Amino acid sequence: MRRFLDRLYLISGGIGAAFIALICALMIAQSVLREFGVRTGAVNDLVAWFCAAASFFAMAHAFKHGDFVRVTLLLEHLSAGQRRVLEIASLCIGTVSVAYLAFWANKFTYDSYVFNEMAQGLLPIPIWIPQLSFALGSILLLVAVLDELIIVLRGGKPSYVAAVEERHARGDFSSDV
Repeated sequence: MRRFLDRLYLISGGIGAAFIALICALMIAQSVLREFGVRTGAVNDLVAWFCAAASFFAMAHAFKHGDFVRVTLLLEHLSAGQRRVLEIASLCIGTVSVAYLAFWANKFTYDSYVFNEMAQGLLPIPIWIPQLSFALGSILLLVAVLDELIIVLRGGKPSYVAAVEERHARGDFSSDV
């Protein structure tokens, strides 16, 4: 199960990165096409949707690798036992919060599908298609947060803490800036 979840997070991060590459390609294509007088207004819609997709697909990967913002000022001054209790409390709150987000993101996307809502921009497609990245990304983040909660409840070190410690051991403090 561990290998499956780690691959899932890696794939979701890869999908997020692919959307960033697509944004780059679209922006370059739009710049070139404008020079030839080609109208490219609908590209703005795609770029906006791809920005959302890049963000939501990358969240689970970023969370698991310690790339989310954490306020460690208090945690650094606590004993290991106190730190573990706060970590569990934080992950419980995070799990409930992300579950709430995932529920409503998926309900919102499903409602858009049921009511056949169309995009308001220059590209008239069913809006549930771009919203799907929001729905799937929130589920992936929920799985990642729940995964961390289970790791910590079993007595393990959170993956995001281990990842940051590993970077620091290599002398990489770039994520702390």
